[in-house]
Order: sequence, then structure tokens, then C-alpha cells
Amino acid sequence: MSRYAEIAEDTFREGFSCSQAVLSAFGPSLGLDRPTALKLSQPFGGGMAQRGETCGAVTGAYLVIGLKHGRVQAEDTAARDHTYAVMRDFISRFLAVHGTLKCRDLLGYRLDDPDEHRRAEEEGKFQILCPGLVRTAAEILQEILALPA
Repeated sequence: MSRYAEIAEDTFREGFSCSQAVLSAFGPSLGLDRPTALKLSQPFGGGMAQRGETCGAVTGAYLVIGLKHGRVQAEDTAARDHTYAVMRDFISRFLAVHGTLKCRDLLGYRLDDPDEHRRAEEEGKFQILCPGLVRTAAEILQEILALPA
């Protein structure tokens, strides 16, 4: 396991969301301090504010990709196009492992339904499934961003 994956998984186990775990693992090596990374990525947890949409590990990865490759000048279409290409590569690899990007499909519960959310917690779905999702996202990111282990 890469050090990024280890940091991300440890951060998730501390009690942070998947999106926070992924962005905060990579942020410091890309110029973003941990507290800011945690704040910035917090709303994406639980599939976008606990709506069960795009998995937080995936949205955290999107933020990392933007941090590394995102354009800062409107006319820099090459940076824009490269960022989208890296995003598509990430998406393809994540889908190859997990089959979906949707939090509700990965967990098997609708997190925007209080009863289903409670059942997911009671069954330990977050502790069982999310560390692997965070690990996958971090390992894919490390590889496609060509960051040292």
C-alpha cells in the first residue's frame, strides 16, 4: 500500500469522510495544508452531503486532480483538456475495480433516507467498505499523478 493510501485510510479511520481522507492525504504534497484540505472536502462526504451521489473517495480524487493539473488562466485550454483526460483515466480505473461511482450503489443504502442511513451505520457498512474505496482512490491517484511512493 502506498503512503498516500495509508494516510488516506488512517484519516478515514480517525472519523473523517472519504473525500476528506483522500484530499488531505495528497494536499500537503501539492501545496494545500491539511486543515484547509479537510474543510474544503468535507461537504462531499457521503456522496455529496450524504445524498449518496458520487462517492466521496472519488470527489476527493477529483479535487486532487484539479489541485495538481487544474488551469489557472481561462485561455489555458491545454491544461483544461489535460485535467479532463486525467479525470477520465481515474474514472475508468475506479470503475474497473468497483463498477460504479455512486455512493448509494457502493454501500447498498440510500444515505439521504434517515432509516437506511441508520441501517448502514448499524451494519458497519462505512467501516467495512469505505476504507477500501479510499485506498483504491489513493492508489490510482498516486499512479496517474506519478507521485513518489
